[in-house]
Amino acid sequence: MNVLITGSNTGFGKLAAISLARNGMTVIATMRNLSKGDDLLRISQEEELPIEIRQLDVCDPEMVKDCLSDASEIDAVVNNAGFEVQAAIEQLEDEMMLRQLDTNLLGPLRVIRAVLPAWSQRGSGVIVNVSSIAGRSAPPYSGSYAASKHALEALSESLHFEVSHLGIRVCVIEPGRFSTGFFENIVRPDSWEGSSHQQRATAFREALLNLDNLGNEGTGEGGAPADPQIVADAIVRAVKDPTTPFRTLVGQDAELIDATKTSMSFEDFEATMRAALDWHD
Repeated sequence: MNVLITGSNTGFGKLAAISLARNGMTVIATMRNLSKGDDLLRISQEEELPIEIRQLDVCDPEMVKDCLSDASEIDAVVNNAGFEVQAAIEQLEDEMMLRQLDTNLLGPLRVIRAVLPAWSQRGSGVIVNVSSIAGRSAPPYSGSYAASKHALEALSESLHFEVSHLGIRVCVIEPGRFSTGFFENIVRPDSWEGSSHQQRATAFREALLNLDNLGNEGTGEGGAPADPQIVADAIVRAVKDPTTPFRTLVGQDAELIDATKTSMSFEDFEATMRAALDWHD
C-alpha cells in the first residue's frame, strides 16, 4: 500500500510516516523544506523503511499537481500539514486569515482534487484528514485555526457523501493536546506581544494543564501533554482498517471536551469548562 502524507518533517506527520512504514506500507513523506527531513531520512535508512521524501508546499497548486502526478499509484493520502494563528478576532487581518485557510483548508483540498479523478476511475482510495478537537470546539484566541478545522471537517463530511459510493473512504482524526513541536510554530500578529489578549491567552493555556493532568490513555503525566504516538497510531488505523469511523477523537482531553459540549447547552458547557479549567474573568 502506497501512502502519501503531508507535513511529515515533525510531530504527528513524522511519527505517522515512520509508523505507516513499520506497518509494511510504502510512504511518500512530503514537506516544504527538504532540509528538515534529515532525521526522518536517518531513521528510514537505519531501519531500512520504505520511505521516500518529496518536497511539497500544499499552498503551491502546481507543486501539488507535480507531486501527485502519479495519483493512480497512491492508495491513501494523509493531509497533516498545518499550523496555527494565535490572535484575538479583532487582531485577525485578511492576510493572516487567508494564510491560515490556504494551508489548513485549501492545502488538503488541493491534494484531494489531485487524486480524486484517478481514484474515482479505479474505485478505491483512502483520505485521512488530520483535524483537531478545535474542529468541534473553538477555544479563545484560536478562532482562525478553529475556523480552518471546522471548515476542513465540513469539507470532509461533504466529500464522504460524494465519494463513498465510489469505494473511497474519508476519515477525520481529531487530536487534543499532545507533546509535539506544533506550538513552537504558532504565528501571531505584531500587536500580540504585551497586549491584554496575550496575557489572557497565557492564562487560558495554563488552565488547560488541568485537562492534561487527566493523561491521555494512561500516557500523560502531571501537567504534560501525552505521547503523540497515540495520534500516529490512530492515523495508521484509519489508513488500514476499513471499519474506522468517519471521526476519531484522540486523547482523553478531546473526548472530555466533546462529550461535555454535546451533552448540554452552550451556556452550560461554558460554565462547566470554566469550572474544570478554573479559568474565570
